[in-house]
Amino acid sequence: MDALSKPRVVAIGGPTATGKTALSVALAKALGGEIINADSMQVYKNLDVGTAKPSVEERQGIPHHLLDFLTPEAPYSVADFTAAAAPLIETLNAQNRLPFVVGGTGLYITSLLKGVAFEAQSADPAIREQLRREAETTGPAAMHAKLQALDPDYAAKVHPNNQVRVLRALEAIAVTGQKMSDQQKAALPAETPYRSLCLCLTCRDRTLLYQRIDTRCDRMMQSGILEEAKLVYDHRDTYRTAAQAIGYKEFFPYFEGTADLESCLAHLKQASRNYAKRQLTWFRRQTDAVWLYLEDGNLEQQAAEQTEAFLAENNA
Repeated sequence: MDALSKPRVVAIGGPTATGKTALSVALAKALGGEIINADSMQVYKNLDVGTAKPSVEERQGIPHHLLDFLTPEAPYSVADFTAAAAPLIETLNAQNRLPFVVGGTGLYITSLLKGVAFEAQSADPAIREQLRREAETTGPAAMHAKLQALDPDYAAKVHPNNQVRVLRALEAIAVTGQKMSDQQKAALPAETPYRSLCLCLTCRDRTLLYQRIDTRCDRMMQSGILEEAKLVYDHRDTYRTAAQAIGYKEFFPYFEGTADLESCLAHLKQASRNYAKRQLTWFRRQTDAVWLYLEDGNLEQQAAEQTEAFLAENNA
């Protein structure tokens, strides 16, 4: 494909609580764009507070795609995301609208920008159920260790608590005999499908980032996260993705009567800080990103200048 015929796309990533939503809306308003959600949890209906989903007011009239459209019972994967986002990017480019792919799920953003081709996954319900029961018995660390023994390269990319990806990788090995790391290498195309710019937000001072995360968690408490967490807890057998998501599972001990609310909130803050570290590591290793730092100020102006320069270089 000729370079100038590739669709243009701007991604905005980085750790949680850095202002990706506000920046993306401002840029979309200024540059005639629309937003494609790249957060794996914001796809779910009725899970708004714990996922930090942008409200209608925060969206300011900018169209948001792949946001708030699935019931919590439905599974959603990176393959689902890329399959849905790719035609949206094509359509928006054809309409002379600039697609902004926005979110903290680094796997989604990098897989999309690199054009990773996902084959239909072979599934075996019996094996999946067997692995799920084994995980309930032995715990996340044991299942991650099992994956590490079978596919160390992929296990290194997956946090032990991300049981959805751990169990999916183990199921793939059991069904196909192929390691997930080998499948991913084979899925990379010879060249990327887009002309892309990736902006990543963070703080130079890690303490400031953690303060922003703590403040967000406190606001979530005020905004009703406990009610959402109770909904997820009551439906944890069917809301399986949400039941493992940061923002909900930290409150399960409170509903079970084994922990007080204050300690659960502290656990949420710590889990969110740990997640931010993993997000930073991912984006620094996986993307050729332009980093913007909140302490430098004029974030919107910096991002606009970077985007305008990208568009000028790719004006076709």
